[in-house]
Amino acid sequence: QVQLVESGGGLVQAGGSLRLSCAASGRTFSNYAMGWLRQAPGKEREFVAYIGRSGRSTVYTDSVKGRFTIARDNTKNTVYLQMNTLKPEDTAVYYCAASEDYGLPRTYNYWGQGTQVTVSS
Repeated sequence: QVQLVESGGGLVQAGGSLRLSCAASGRTFSNYAMGWLRQAPGKEREFVAYIGRSGRSTVYTDSVKGRFTIARDNTKNTVYLQMNTLKPEDTAVYYCAASEDYGLPRTYNYWGQGTQVTVSS
């Protein structure tokens, strides 16, 4: 089992920044690819960003490219999502998730509880 706990969400004005953190415990963190996903009210959950086991490989959804950065610190068992130039459409509950897949995950095996990000216009 892997336990994931997100933090860092909150209310920010458009154009502002937030950094989300996700602390992992349980099994060896570096054995898992990590992702950030989000779900806005009334919408399906969507992929935001992915990072491979070593941190060298990253993928972003088009709407956040150039604004968001995913990173991980395997010595601290933590994955981060730095979000800059936030827009109201970024408002959502953000989840971190761990995957046993290699490459861009098709499935995520473990999920955090989510952290709310609200961007005001």
